[in-house]
Order: sequence, then C-alpha cells, then structure tokens
Amino acid sequence: MIEEDWRPLREMGFDDRACLEVGHIVGIFNYLTRLADGFGLVLDAGTREASETGMALRPAEDAAIGRELRGQKEVM
Repeated sequence: MIEEDWRPLREMGFDDRACLEVGHIVGIFNYLTRLADGFGLVLDAGTREASETGMALRPAEDAAIGRELRGQKEVM
C-alpha cells in the first residue's frame, strides 16, 4: 500500500490512529479467514443462508438450530 491508498479514509477524517485500527481489523480478518480455510472449516446452514440473503442472524434461534443439527441439548 501507498499513502494514496489511505486518501479516502483521510478525507473522511481518519487520523493515523484510526488508519492503524483499520489496518489491524483488516489484517485480523484476513488471518482468521486463511486459518479457517486451512482447517477446512465450512459455514453452518444458518450462517450460509444469512450470507446469501443478507438477513441478520438471530443468536438464540440460530444457536438452537446449530445444536439441533449437531444433536446436542441446550446447556443452561
């Protein structure tokens, strides 16, 4: 990257610290994606549907669906 690549963020008011944070977030996302690919992880059905439809996941309901798919009971 070069300084020019940061111009859109700078124009929105991002300072050095904010640009650094963006860099960290992007780097962590890329690392975790590569790690998941390396382990051969795949999305569960609920997450895949959410990514394809743009509909947000509903945590409690989606967790129950995941447990059901894995044959697990809810732990209180």
